[in-house]
Order: sequence, then structure tokens, then C-alpha cells
Amino acid sequence: MEVQQTGIQTDRVLTVPNALSALRLLLVPVFVWLVLVPEADGWAVAVLALSGVTDWLDGKLARAWHQVSRVGQILDPIADRLFVTVTVIVLAIREIVPWWVVVVLFARDGLVFALQVVERSRGLPIIPVNLVGKAATLCLLYALPLLLLTDTTSDFAQIVRPVAWAFTFWGIALYWWSAFLYFAQLRAVQAGRMLSLRV
Repeated sequence: MEVQQTGIQTDRVLTVPNALSALRLLLVPVFVWLVLVPEADGWAVAVLALSGVTDWLDGKLARAWHQVSRVGQILDPIADRLFVTVTVIVLAIREIVPWWVVVVLFARDGLVFALQVVERSRGLPIIPVNLVGKAATLCLLYALPLLLLTDTTSDFAQIVRPVAWAFTFWGIALYWWSAFLYFAQLRAVQAGRMLSLRV
């Protein structure tokens, strides 16, 4: 979970929040192996749950213990995006989700990455992640393990499937909405900077 900017920031690398973010990165190949090799979906969902807990915990501890760090602000969103990206890909490989879901999510990430490149090339301040983007990630983090649990013919899977796809569609819609908001914020910052140069 990405922590908000505070007045207290450290250059320390070895902190508990950063260790939790690093743990999430280490869990990615474990998750991939569980889903694709033994197809141990129960254990894979447990790994996703552990990732979600560490995602919530690292941000909370960083603020509570005044360990908000530059490394953490880079490492944490990378771990989040990598987990979502890898999970969607392995679910597509298992044919649990169609490949258009992967394409739609990747297209959005590509758009935001291009906007960030423009942002940095023009020397504009970094725009923080908006609440819509956080809500989108939360929906996807709910959707992905639920989708994994639908890969059976059990009654439980039939009940969970519509809920999983509801979270998926909400997540995709909010994900793209956050990208358009990011673009609007970038335009506003650029316009404000040009106005200040004219004054």
C-alpha cells in the first residue's frame, strides 16, 4: 500500500516496511510456481492473501514508526504492480481470464507510463497516486484470488464467479478512470506552471 507523503522521510534502506515490500517481491515467483506447476490454487490464494496483508502493513508501519523512505516509495508500488500484472498473466495462461483483460490492463499501464515520462522530461512535480487508482488496485486484489477460486466445477465456484467478475470489471473501470484523472492533473499542473512563468 503506497504511503502518503509526510514531513518525516528517511534515506534508510533497512526498515521493516521495506523488508515487507521486498518479501512481496520474493513471493511473486512462489505464486507463479504454485499456479502453473502443481496448480495448488489454495496455496496460491494464501500467498495472495499474505501479499495483501504485507501491502497493508508496510504502509501502516511506515507511518506509525516514521519510516517513510524514498526506497519504500519506489519499492512498494513496484511490488503492487508486479503482483497484479503477474497474477493476471498466469490466470490468462490457465485460461481463467481471457487475454483481453491482460491487454486492457497493460494498455492502461502503458498510458500512465508514457504520461510519467512526459512529466519527468518537462521537470514537472511527481503526481501522487489518486484515491481512484488505489480503489482500482483494491478491487483487482479482491478479484484475482476470487477468480482463481472459480477454476472448479464446485457449487462454491458458481457462487463466487459473479462476485469475482464484478470486482474485475469495477477494477478495470476505476483503473482507466484513474488514468484519465492522472492526465487531467498533469494538464492542470502544466497549465499552472506556464501561468506562473508568464506572471
